[in-house]
Amino acid sequence: MSGPSAVSATGRARAYVAGPPFGIDAVTAVERSIPSLAPGQILVQMRAVALNYRDILVANGVGAWRVSESRVLASDGVGVVVAVGDAVTRVALGDRVSGIFYPRWHDGELTPDKLAVPLGGVAADGVLAEYVVFDAESVVRVPELLSDAEVATLPTAAVTAWHAIAERHDVRPGETVLIQGTGGVSLFALQFARLRGAEVIVTSSSDEKLERARALGASHSVNYRATPAWDERVVELTSGRGVDHVVDVVGGANLNRSMSSLRLGGTVSIIGLLAGTAGQVDTYRFATKNARLHGIEVGSRSMFEAMNVAIATHRLRPVVDRTFEFDDIHAALRHVETGAHFGKVVLTVGGGDGPVGRALRATLTGNTSARAPA
Repeated sequence: MSGPSAVSATGRARAYVAGPPFGIDAVTAVERSIPSLAPGQILVQMRAVALNYRDILVANGVGAWRVSESRVLASDGVGVVVAVGDAVTRVALGDRVSGIFYPRWHDGELTPDKLAVPLGGVAADGVLAEYVVFDAESVVRVPELLSDAEVATLPTAAVTAWHAIAERHDVRPGETVLIQGTGGVSLFALQFARLRGAEVIVTSSSDEKLERARALGASHSVNYRATPAWDERVVELTSGRGVDHVVDVVGGANLNRSMSSLRLGGTVSIIGLLAGTAGQVDTYRFATKNARLHGIEVGSRSMFEAMNVAIATHRLRPVVDRTFEFDDIHAALRHVETGAHFGKVVLTVGGGDGPVGRALRATLTGNTSARAPA
């Protein structure tokens, strides 16, 4: 057998792993055994995987994202359930599902235990593989109207934006939201804010991207390169009042500019770290603005499910910048690293629908009580 969809008769399939050694060129294809399913587990044949900036950090071994052993890359993807273990009731064979970023965060407030083992990082393997075993409690069914590439974009970028806009901010009709950038989280935040009746201001260094953001519903746009005092311009666009909410995907000292854009009593959601993980912040301005600062850490399964209902109801379509083949992972990572994308970058994963793939699924389905090897 050959090619990215080939699965050996002994139950092995390919995946892409990162570090050590580190670097995009060091991301390597490996063949791994597919374990038998323990009770409560499911086997998912992956169809598409979306990349995040975090995947660049993992591949390059940066800071807290430096893995000590090779890990399967990527946290976001979609596939079809092809085998189920005993005691699985949430999903069935043939369901199209996505895994949640934090497999233990099903609902409620975030706790240390729920924060553990996020997919595709230091603590756990990700989903850039032909087949992935999930706990059935850690996946969600996905909207039927979306393509595989569109669904793959949802688990991190969309859920994070939904968490900020719908859960923590609770954006309401007539409010104004400042969204920084035109990456995956930013565009989902734009779409969700418009969905909830808000006016949106978008910043970017690219006039072309700003034009596309306006086509998605942004009322105003500011090129921060052409307008260095962009925060002052944002205040002007709100008749001197300031915006109700800011989605800050830059981080670091950029928080000061976000605060300058904010109305008294407004809210800032810190999501990104493009400017680094630390910065000097004017805490006096924070206090005198009577502002609320929310750290946004992706979201729970219940948030994912609520978001999916909204997407299906309003027929919202995610923005996919470009798709790559499974084996074009290096080119895809470099494309994300450049920051040139508008929306999400997605890899398509081969099917495993030939006789070997069918034999593998039949074998696993007939052995659903078996536990995965330690």
